[in-house]
Order: sequence, then C-alpha cells, then structure tokens
Amino acid sequence: MGIIKELKSMKGGQELAIHSSFLDDVHVDESIAVNGVCLTVVSFNDEAFRVQCVDETLRKTNLGTLEEGDGVNLERSLTLDKALEGHMVQGHVDTVGTITAIDQKDADILLRIEFPEEFDDYIVGRGSVSVDGISLTVARDEENNEFTVAIIPYTWDYTNLKDKKVGSPVNLEFDVFGKYIVKYLEKRGL
Repeated sequence: MGIIKELKSMKGGQELAIHSSFLDDVHVDESIAVNGVCLTVVSFNDEAFRVQCVDETLRKTNLGTLEEGDGVNLERSLTLDKALEGHMVQGHVDTVGTITAIDQKDADILLRIEFPEEFDDYIVGRGSVSVDGISLTVARDEENNEFTVAIIPYTWDYTNLKDKKVGSPVNLEFDVFGKYIVKYLEKRGL
C-alpha cells in the first residue's frame, strides 16, 4: 500500500505524489498500478514518487475521488523472472463498480459489488476479477449486475479494502482471457 501525500492539478489532469515502502527502488518510466490503474512514474524523491493522470483516467476510474492521506493499493509490473500469482491483471480498468454490502463475521469477509450491466458477460462464478488492483475470485455471481468476493484476513489487513464503506467506488478489471472469448463469440454471432 501507499499513501497519497499530495494531489496537484495540472492542465488536463492531476499529478499524484505517493509515499511507499519501495521508494529506494523506484525509477522514472516505471509502470506502477495504483488501485489497479497502470501509471508511469514521472519523478521521485525520498518522500514519494509522482505519477500523472489525464482527465480521461480520472473520469473512468476511482482515482478522481482520491484525497490526500488516502491509502492506495500499489503493484509493480510483473517481470519475467518472477512467478505469476493470481490472474493476469494489466492495469487497464474496465469500469468503476460500487460496494453495495460488506458482510464481516470473524475471519469471513464478503464484499458485494455492483457494476454496469454492459459488463455482465465478464463475470463468472469462480472466475477472476481485479478489484482496485487486487486479484480476486468471484465467490458468487449475483443477480442485478452484482457479484460477491470473499476476502481473506491478510488481504483485508494489507490493502485499502479495510477502508471501504458501502457506496465506495472500486476499479474493476475483468479477466483478459474472458474478454477475448466474449469478443470472439460476439463476432461469430454466438
């Protein structure tokens, strides 16, 4: 996780300064996913690295709702010398969903998320979905364009999900393989 240290308006967008635990290993031009949105490091110092978001990104993701002091999920790019964990997440957010329920009972934490109807074909029970950049498994494909994910205590403690409330926006990226399959079938009229 990182902390938003500064939000600075720029013509056509916003620059974010983010404090993280890996500042000693950041470099300019590096891609870092912030809440699941792939962004490029434009500068850094001992306090924070800086990324820029154009208005289009701010409109299509939850980054436009961030405030100074907010926690954000950070993930560095996959390199070929590391094992692939979770599912393929590209940092290309498809849409913003809304948390409609948080059911926490002991170690069992369930989040229900509503999303736009046009993305319904991409949700499959036990399939993959990225929520604010976190690779998760769909526990239930609900009615009314909602799905439920189960969060383990470790993920709850080490991501910004613990700070979310009912009504909070979350970035959603659906499984890239599922998107290709749906498009392939649509083009063939199936």
